[in-house]
Amino acid sequence: MTRIASIGAIVLVAAACLGAQAGKAPAPPAKSAPAAGAFNSTRAWDDLKQMVTIGPRPAGSATLRQTRAYITRQMSAFNLKVEEQTFTADTPIGKVDMVNLIVRLPGKRTDRILFTGHYDTKPIRTSTFVGASDGASSAAMLLELVRALKDKPREFTYEFVWLDGEEAFCASWDECGRPGSPDNTYGSRYYVQAAKKAGTTGSIKANVLVDMVGDKDLRIMRESKSTKWLTDVVWAAAKRAGHGAYFPDRATEIEDDHVPFLEAGIASVDIIDLDYAYWHNMTCCDDLTRVSEASLKIVGEVIMAAVPDIEKYLLK
Repeated sequence: MTRIASIGAIVLVAAACLGAQAGKAPAPPAKSAPAAGAFNSTRAWDDLKQMVTIGPRPAGSATLRQTRAYITRQMSAFNLKVEEQTFTADTPIGKVDMVNLIVRLPGKRTDRILFTGHYDTKPIRTSTFVGASDGASSAAMLLELVRALKDKPREFTYEFVWLDGEEAFCASWDECGRPGSPDNTYGSRYYVQAAKKAGTTGSIKANVLVDMVGDKDLRIMRESKSTKWLTDVVWAAAKRAGHGAYFPDRATEIEDDHVPFLEAGIASVDIIDLDYAYWHNMTCCDDLTRVSEASLKIVGEVIMAAVPDIEKYLLK
């Protein structure tokens, strides 16, 4: 996951580690079957559990290959093609083969709205880091968003990208990175570089990034680097959907996979709960006991509510 760029956010995480997280944990979701075309949190929760069961999933590992195979099987079940964007990254541990996964839902226009999130986990030698929120929640969220949006009418083409190599190989983003070659966001940087080379960045009209959206004590603050109009649309949708308490208007600044898109002039928003005691915890425990289906449901419903408004904004 990302580093924190805000001293205030560091204090918040430290407080959480002492059991002082603010906010009310989401109530368990109702178990009635979701309507057709709605976000199915039970299905997303099953995806999250399946990926956690695979174990730690660092970039370049056999377990991340298993995760790619799982994602591909889920999409193939709906007759959706998964494109593999392969590349080799220069990292502090040497060259590592990485793969971004891409699924497209064609719309009336070829201009695209992206939904992105990473699916790798932080390599941690001192614990079995299974990344239930940090890696599995974003990957599961994208899977269910595809299912929920695939049969809805679309003005724009929707592109879903599971990004590889978001995590640093060293202990922190700052430890081994160097100017022009940071130890992080390998997949998002490569995706943007490839789009620039192909001359297609102009067709990307918005990017909705999800990262760490499974925390039981959900609180997603406005990320201040993110594009204001896009952030405003998502936060307004949260209030309209009855989930405003989990999307407070307080701001924080975070480095994440949205930054390469922003630097390329692509409107982007980072939906992330970094107020999480188990984020990159060297001993314990970003596991199933720290995440919930209810949080996936809340974030999924907010994004589903925001998508039509994103389209409307872009059509102005």
